[in-house]
Amino acid sequence: MAGLVLAAALVGFAASFALAAAADAGPAQTTTTTEPPSPTEPPPTDPPTEPPPAPRPAPIAFGVTVGGVSVGGMLPSEAAEAVKKAYARPLPLVVSDTRTIRLAPGALGARPNFPKAILRARKARPGRIVPLDVALSVERIRTYVERLADDLDREPADAKIVLRGIRPRAVEAHEGRHLKRLPNSRAIRFAIKRNTRTAIPLAWDVRKPKVLSVDYDGAIVILRSSNRLLYYDKVKLVRRFGVATGQAAYPTPLGDYEIVNMQRNPWWYPPPSPWAAASDPVPPGPGNPLGTRWMGISAPYVGIHGTPDAASIGYSASHGCIRMRISDAEWLFRHVEIGLPVFIVAR
Repeated sequence: MAGLVLAAALVGFAASFALAAAADAGPAQTTTTTEPPSPTEPPPTDPPTEPPPAPRPAPIAFGVTVGGVSVGGMLPSEAAEAVKKAYARPLPLVVSDTRTIRLAPGALGARPNFPKAILRARKARPGRIVPLDVALSVERIRTYVERLADDLDREPADAKIVLRGIRPRAVEAHEGRHLKRLPNSRAIRFAIKRNTRTAIPLAWDVRKPKVLSVDYDGAIVILRSSNRLLYYDKVKLVRRFGVATGQAAYPTPLGDYEIVNMQRNPWWYPPPSPWAAASDPVPPGPGNPLGTRWMGISAPYVGIHGTPDAASIGYSASHGCIRMRISDAEWLFRHVEIGLPVFIVAR
């Protein structure tokens, strides 16, 4: 009986030892086989990664202006375009009611700093006024105004009688003008630097004419080469006369003159000229070289007069005066007065 108990104990001990050994050896190892991917299937890839979107620029605060241009609520790029467009507008310079000059800022070499202005606008609080800085040469503006003055300045014109062809006409007086250099230069500079394009009426010094009006009743026109004298009553040609004018050595002077002296039955006095050096004065009478009428003009020692030598009419035969037949000179004498214009032309 004791032997059976001992044998059973030994068998139990052996079984316990076997179980402990199995536990120490760990779980049973299993072998797995991975098959290569099918040639028709793409290899696995990592999912694509996209960069995050760039942050959108914030709009400029409402109520902000740049160089007088409202840019509130705009993006910076939009504000820059709006300011550039406004700056590029020409500056109107008003010369008169009928003439305006449009000055492009670039013609003066102006350099606006757009990036700086837009950067300040982005940082500005609502309602802020941001200036547009413009680099501008004062000397260049002054030069421009001087050139403008050369083109626009006008001298005053007196009222006078002039010829249009061979017809006399009365011309009214006109005021002159002189461009004010300094005030206009300042006005142009301020407008461009402030980015304003309001029209600038140019400032002038007004120059008054000396003769404001003339009484035009008629004129005498002498055609030297044709040896003709034309008498006009206002604008109407009344009579034509044949005359004698100066010979080549003593030509009748060309120009605009007027009658300054009138005499009936004049004395003839030798002029200070070599051809009359040995002559004596001649009293009125049939042999007087001036005939019976003398109408002296504002050219020295020159006048319109009658002549006893009617054969010289139609030729260049005198010593500078204008000779007429005695009857013609007497008729003309009755129709003219001191101050009447006398035009002597070459034709």
